[in-house]
Amino acid sequence: MVDPARAERRDAVAEMKRTIILDAARHIFEVEGLQGASMRAIAKAAGYTPGAIYAYFPNKEHIYAAALGESLDRLREATEDAAADRGPVERFIAAGLAFFDFYDTNPRDLDLGFYLFRGGIRPQGLSEELNTELNTKLLACLEPLRAAAIDHGTDPGRAQLLMADVLAHASGLLLLAHTKRLALFDLNARNLMDAHLHGLAATFE
Repeated sequence: MVDPARAERRDAVAEMKRTIILDAARHIFEVEGLQGASMRAIAKAAGYTPGAIYAYFPNKEHIYAAALGESLDRLREATEDAAADRGPVERFIAAGLAFFDFYDTNPRDLDLGFYLFRGGIRPQGLSEELNTELNTKLLACLEPLRAAAIDHGTDPGRAQLLMADVLAHASGLLLLAHTKRLALFDLNARNLMDAHLHGLAATFE
């Protein structure tokens, strides 16, 4: 029979090692990008042998997906918390701002989420299965927006368009702010996001 205390300690150690690996991988991805990273480099940064890394992840693509998946889990928590205990219009605006604020205040998550680590804006190297899993997580982060619009009486098709609009607008503003291009116009990205969300919410009526 397995000792529960020993099993708990074993699981805690495994989770700690997994966290160390993911933290090291984020650094390697930031420097080398997904294409340039290697399991050996990630293992060295984590202080483990490559064999120890393979015990947790089959390849670097799964490490990247795990890091991005955890980021999206935190994003979903932020949008859901922001939308809690509010009316539909307020929920829509709060969830949209929470989405924007998460990436605005966590630039490394922005790089990770938009595949900005050296190599362009596309999910290079990730399998269709991993892409589907991550896209499902992203949609879950945006679900409070769609649900708020529907709860206000918006047609589901229109609610879906509103959700996509928020994603597109936030993405554009974040990338412009992240690359300092928005400074050319002396504009504040969050203020623009807030105004856009209020404008979309006004179409609920």
